[in-house]
Amino acid sequence: MRRSLMIAVLTLMAAAAAPAAPIAVLNAVIHPVSGPAIPDGVLVAEDGRIVAVGPADRTEVPPGATVVDAGGLHLWPGMIDAHGYLGLYEIGSVRGTVDWTETGQINPNARAEVALNASSPHIPVTRANGILIAGTNPRGTLVPGTSAAIALDGWTWEEMVRRAPVGLVIEWPAMGPTPRDRGEAENGARPDWQERVARLDSMLEEARAYAASSAGNGDPGRGADVRWESLRTVLTGETPVWIHVRNRAQVRAALDWVQRNRIRMVLVDGTASAVGAARDFAEELSRKRIPVVMKTSRQPAHDYEPYDSPFTAPGELAAAGVSVAFGSWSGSSARNLPQQAARAVTFGMSREAGVRGVTLTAAHVLGIADRYGSLEPGKSATMILVDGDLLDVRMQVRRAWIDGREISLESRHTELWKKWSARPAPGRGG
Repeated sequence: MRRSLMIAVLTLMAAAAAPAAPIAVLNAVIHPVSGPAIPDGVLVAEDGRIVAVGPADRTEVPPGATVVDAGGLHLWPGMIDAHGYLGLYEIGSVRGTVDWTETGQINPNARAEVALNASSPHIPVTRANGILIAGTNPRGTLVPGTSAAIALDGWTWEEMVRRAPVGLVIEWPAMGPTPRDRGEAENGARPDWQERVARLDSMLEEARAYAASSAGNGDPGRGADVRWESLRTVLTGETPVWIHVRNRAQVRAALDWVQRNRIRMVLVDGTASAVGAARDFAEELSRKRIPVVMKTSRQPAHDYEPYDSPFTAPGELAAAGVSVAFGSWSGSSARNLPQQAARAVTFGMSREAGVRGVTLTAAHVLGIADRYGSLEPGKSATMILVDGDLLDVRMQVRRAWIDGREISLESRHTELWKKWSARPAPGRGG
C-alpha cells in the first residue's frame, strides 16, 4: 500500500511538472492591460507561453489545441500581490505557524522563500479570487532578509518561486523624538535611530570590503560569508532595497541614505501616517524613478488629516508620475487585494493605473514584468477568466491558469460552502 501511495504521489508531481498543453481561449473580452481591450478576442498559448492574442477574425487557432469557449466572459492577467506574507504567517496566536522573523537585527542572508509553507490553506483561498502571483516578505527586525515572488501553485517552495531575491527588506528605524532620544541628546549621545542607521552603513561597508577581498573573489582558502554574499546584487544594483517607512522623516532619511550609498530603492508605504509622507515627496520619487507599494485599507493617522487621505494618496502619486503598486500586507486576507486598488480608483486614481497596480506595475516592481502582468505574446499564460470588472467586489473567477496550466479554484472556503449548503433543513418538531 505504501508503494502504491508513493506511485500516486509521483504521478501527480510528474503531471504538475509536465509542459502545459496548447490552449485557445475563444469568445472572450480580452484585457491585455498593456493595450486596449479586445471585445471578441482569441488568446493562444503553447508550452505555458502566449503565442498569439488578438481579434477573432485575425487570430488563427492551431490544430489540436484545447479550446476554451469563454462565452463572453472577461480574460485578465492574473493579479499580483506586491507585498504580503503568504506562506509565512498562518495563525497569529500559534507561534509555530509564524515564520517571518529571524533572531538578530541584521539578517540579509535570510530568505523568505525557504521558510514558505507551500501547503498553507491561505494560498488556494487567495488564488480563488484571482491573485496568482504574490510577493512574500520577512519582517520584524532592522534587516529581516530578502523577499520572493511566488506563483500560488506548487508542491514545494522551489516549484513556486518565480524570482528570488526580489528585494532586501529594511524596516527603517523610528525617528522620534522619543523620551529616550531626548535623554540621549542631553547626555551627548546620538539618538537610537542614528545608531541603527550607522549599523546599516556598516553593513554595506563590510559587504563592499568583502566583495573586494580574496574570500569574496572565490579564494578556496578562505570561507565565504553568507551575509555579505547575499548583498552582492544589492551593491551592483540588481536587487533593490525595500524600505518600510511610517512618517515623513523616515521617507526623507531613506531617500538620502540610498542616494549616499548608490543603491536602488522601493518605498514600502503601508501605514496611514506614511501615506501622506510619500505624497509629500511625489516629485522626487517620480524624478528618481522610485516605485511605491501601498495599501489603502487604513484610517488616517491623525485626527487633523482628511478622512480620505489613505484613499486619495495613490492617485496623487500616480498623477505625479510615480509607479504605484498595491499590496495586501497579509496572508489570510490577501484575497482582498483588488479592493486596495478599487478604493484608490474610487477616490481619484485613474482606472488604468489602478488595474496596473495589481497587474503590470506590480510585476515591474517585483522584477517579473518580462513574464507576468499582462497578456502579450511571449509572456506567461498566467490569466483568469472572470464574469466582470477586475476591481468590482462582485467579480467571480470562473477559471484560472498559471503558466498555461489550469489550476483548481477549490479552497477551504468552497469546502465549507458545499458542506453547509448541503445541511438538511432542521425539523419542525420539538
